[in-house]
Amino acid sequence: MRNETFPKKTTNKGLYGGVAAAVIVAALLGFGIAKMTSPATPKPAAEEAAEPAAPKALTVKAETIQQAGILVQTVDAGGLSSEILAQGSVMSAPSGQAVMTARAGGTVTQIFKRLGDPVKAGESLALVSSNDAAQIAADRRSAAAKATLAQQTLAREKSLFEQGITPKAEYEQAVAEAAAAQADQSRANIAASNAGVTSDGRGTRVISPISGRITAATASLGAFVQPETELFRVSDPAKTQVEAAISAVDAPRVAPGDRVSIDMGDGQTVEGRVRSVTPALDAATRTATAVIDAPGAQLVPGRSVRVRMFLSGAATGGTSAIVVPEESVQSVDGKDVVFVRTKDGFRPQAVITGQRSGGRIEIVSGLPSGSAIATKNAFLLKAEISKSAEEE
Repeated sequence: MRNETFPKKTTNKGLYGGVAAAVIVAALLGFGIAKMTSPATPKPAAEEAAEPAAPKALTVKAETIQQAGILVQTVDAGGLSSEILAQGSVMSAPSGQAVMTARAGGTVTQIFKRLGDPVKAGESLALVSSNDAAQIAADRRSAAAKATLAQQTLAREKSLFEQGITPKAEYEQAVAEAAAAQADQSRANIAASNAGVTSDGRGTRVISPISGRITAATASLGAFVQPETELFRVSDPAKTQVEAAISAVDAPRVAPGDRVSIDMGDGQTVEGRVRSVTPALDAATRTATAVIDAPGAQLVPGRSVRVRMFLSGAATGGTSAIVVPEESVQSVDGKDVVFVRTKDGFRPQAVITGQRSGGRIEIVSGLPSGSAIATKNAFLLKAEISKSAEEE
């Protein structure tokens, strides 16, 4: 019985061991498959590469915008073909410059104003001692005396005529003589006033007819001057105009009232309007002249400027492109953006740009017509965005 029992026990033990081994292998195999097929554990957020956030709107106060010199301009569709770039010069308007001359020959005895001094209308700039002035003053006194005598004679003749003592013809003669004497007195007074004769009749005053500043002064103390010799020039900086030369091809496209941007060359830009365009070309330059008014601008006569005329009546050829200064477009996170004015500041707006010319660039998409954007010093807004991104 022992021999029969022993082999049986040995066989069962081996069987149990094989089953256990198979279970262990299956478990390990199943764990490996599960390991391979299970989803990867997400990495911590800190290890993920953060996507660049879209630029946020900037809150900028109106006072800060003004202090920073950021200019805001409303843009319209038109493309580069709707603009004309030309060179111009600042000139005094016809009513903004006056030339003062000696009204009578004589010696310059006093000079009250110098080059660059401000003057007011009716103010004396110099005094010229003149024999001609003395003669004008004498004519004025003589005419006044004759007029007085004629009036007295008229009053006497009128009284005698009313009493029936003198005939009517003598009374009428007295009326005519009084009228002639009055006319002579008026002429003498006007001549003395135009010459600026002093009250004592010894000289004439050089008087400015307008307010402004002296831009030329050739008078010298003690110098003898002939009548109509130029002594001073006065210009009013508030009464100037810009004269721009435009080609014969562009001249018909410009119309009175077209908006103009005047670049002063120092970063300052002045707005103006076309006043008129000469109908004929200059014989020497073969160009027409556009006269531009810039109300309220303090322009210096003689200064060269660059003008950009926006043609209101020009056909845009169906283009929706908007032309802006190149400095309006800034690169933020590798994208071209402009800064659109909002109620509280500015909002960066991604745009697609087109061709460039003369410091201008076309916006072909991304910016609606009529938007108000930052032009001059727009880079300051880009710097503020970069600063905010670094702080975050």
